[in-house]
Amino acid sequence: MATFGDIGLAAGVNILSALVFLVAFAILRLQPFNDRVYFPKWYLKGLRSNPAQSGVFVSKFVNLDWRAYIRFLNWVPDALKMPEPELIDHAGLDSAVYLRIYLLGLKIFVPVTLLAWAILVPVNWTNNTLAISQATDKVQYSDIDKLSISNIPHGSQRFWTHIVMAYAFTFWTCYTLLKEYETIAEMRLHFLASEKRRPDQFTVLVRNVPPDPDESVTECVEHFFLVNHPEHYLTHQVVMNANKLAKLVKEKKSKQNWLDYYQLKYSRNPSQRPTKKTGFLGLCGDKVDAINYQTAEIERLSKEIAEERERVKTDPKCIMPAAFVSFKTRWGAAVCAQTQQTRNPTLWLTEWASEPRDVYWDNLAIPYVSLTIRRLIVAVAFFFLTFFFMIPVTIVQSLANIEGIEKRVPFLKPVIETPFIKSLIQGVLPGIALKIFLIVLPTILMMMSKFEGFLAISALERRSALRYYMFNFVNVFLVSVIAGTAFEQLDSFLHLSANEFAPTIGVAIPMKATFFITYIMVDGWAGVAGEILRLKPLIIFHLKNFFLVKTEKDREAAMDPGSIGFDTGEPQIQLYFLLGLVYAVVTPVFLPFILVFFVLAYVVFRHQIINVYNQEYESAGAFWPDVHGRIIFALVFSQLVLMGLMSTKGAAASTPFLIALPVLTFFFHRFCKGRYEPAFVKYPLQEAMIKDTLERAREPGLNLKGYLQYAYVHPVFKNDEDDEDDDLHGKIEESITIIPTKRQSRRNTPVPSKISSESSADVVPEKEF
Repeated sequence: MATFGDIGLAAGVNILSALVFLVAFAILRLQPFNDRVYFPKWYLKGLRSNPAQSGVFVSKFVNLDWRAYIRFLNWVPDALKMPEPELIDHAGLDSAVYLRIYLLGLKIFVPVTLLAWAILVPVNWTNNTLAISQATDKVQYSDIDKLSISNIPHGSQRFWTHIVMAYAFTFWTCYTLLKEYETIAEMRLHFLASEKRRPDQFTVLVRNVPPDPDESVTECVEHFFLVNHPEHYLTHQVVMNANKLAKLVKEKKSKQNWLDYYQLKYSRNPSQRPTKKTGFLGLCGDKVDAINYQTAEIERLSKEIAEERERVKTDPKCIMPAAFVSFKTRWGAAVCAQTQQTRNPTLWLTEWASEPRDVYWDNLAIPYVSLTIRRLIVAVAFFFLTFFFMIPVTIVQSLANIEGIEKRVPFLKPVIETPFIKSLIQGVLPGIALKIFLIVLPTILMMMSKFEGFLAISALERRSALRYYMFNFVNVFLVSVIAGTAFEQLDSFLHLSANEFAPTIGVAIPMKATFFITYIMVDGWAGVAGEILRLKPLIIFHLKNFFLVKTEKDREAAMDPGSIGFDTGEPQIQLYFLLGLVYAVVTPVFLPFILVFFVLAYVVFRHQIINVYNQEYESAGAFWPDVHGRIIFALVFSQLVLMGLMSTKGAAASTPFLIALPVLTFFFHRFCKGRYEPAFVKYPLQEAMIKDTLERAREPGLNLKGYLQYAYVHPVFKNDEDDEDDDLHGKIEESITIIPTKRQSRRNTPVPSKISSESSADVVPEKEF
């Protein structure tokens, strides 16, 4: 069992690691040759230049100003100075709302920690239940466990203190969540009202366009919206399957980078031509001249790209039954996006289009009818991933038990019993081992989300975040508690009768807090401090800068600002909310470790958002309902855990009082969902009309069609010369009463055809692009 000494050693190791990372960052950020690594956001905005363009040669690499090293910790107050409105203008609302999750953690847990330590810790400590259990049932415990609810005698009246505290913690958490939800909903609406014009404000994505034997997809879309939205329809862009073309373009870019590298290498040593092997990863195959080989590959790919581009434009199989449809007003787009278009709800499906940089273009080519099957496959795959991951997680828990290690590898007993090694194993190793097992998980989950067919990067990240949280809940929390309890109490369990099993579990669950304390220190302290050091981007930048960079544009491309990583960062925060709420009443000693995480993470990520991260998209805080829902889940689960513990501790009479907590929390969630969530999923028509009216007054001559016409062209066509000449839709005559059509049997009403198994690609368009 981990003792205060083990936790102290773990805290010392992780605090020292965090300090090393922070000091190393504070020094490295001062060096001119690292400036683009630690301040890339300002370079991308064009507001910063290299601080050592002139002077002695050494000053271009090393900061020679000794006064800068005296102020090397100034980055901390600098990160906190920028006001929130300025932060929103600088980094976007998504980044500001993400930071508010950390602030929410502080708002919830600072009062909870003070109250728990003032009331619950003395109540738990002044008992001897665990000492008696150790003498009679050989239940293992440490001094840390004496601060938990496990140390309260069976059936004691002191449990009413924990019940009252559970109510206090629940009411405070709900009040804080309510105020935060209200604040962020107002921030979102204000942001949308004051935001500059963007294509997605006028555009909806239309899917499942029914095939028509007489018209192409683009003609069918145009005809449908001219008939059904005659006052507001402006233009549209059909969706094309350009995935193969995108892969060729990406491959060509990679070949070009290698060619630049070999040419630079040759320029530095003209006496020797660089060579490479043509086999797998350059490890086998014929040895050839690298420059000639890469040049030939680029020429081949250029030819294939030209052919594929032409094929995509003319081949009807590349036209998908979907389109981005733009309107003359935000009001018209809001009406279309939030209404059903036909009596058949499976056709002409409309939803708000993501902003162009948020679109995940690869998934636009996935047929709509296959999405359900894809999501079923992913659900099954995720279940098995979660289930089979229990095995390594269970093995990791054995590392938290010295006795278990000594039984499996008895020859290591003399080494393990050394006080320092023993404390290191129990206080540090389990958290590190679990962290290592979780490294590859985000990549796997993101692949699953992409396979499901979500159309926006923000949607992909939110879906991955949900699965990451579910995985953490099952494997990091539940399996850690159950497996850890089984390992630690195995000998005791074998000698217990059936009616004694549940009380022993009730005693053991709070004891698992020591493992999560070590995990938080590894992941939440040292891990967060390591984030600010940016060791991987630092190494990659200097490698690219040395081998590939020839121009200032190349140097800018070598920068990797990254982003906040919502799919990994938010589930991590939610795990800490879960742990804090579960153990607030059960083991209050846990709470200060949570507070250190929230404080450190808030400062670090605020600095990163201001100076480093360049967010890929802007969803205006659309993820907040997910954050709120997961905290509510954690709160309800903590209440159920407390009810279970009370039932095993002879306090069954308290159950009726505790049942009210999850019921009240559920109705609180329903209230918040009904009152504030619509602001995150719908756009009020009143707001749209106000913004449209103001825009017409300020810019009466705005050419909105020219602004929107090619906003949703696939990125691989952005530089295509033909785009300048193609007009996809022609002129719209608002006064026309009968809509021209090429249908042989229908002239005025675009009654959709039935969905067939054939794709609309079978309909040959006149000109789709």
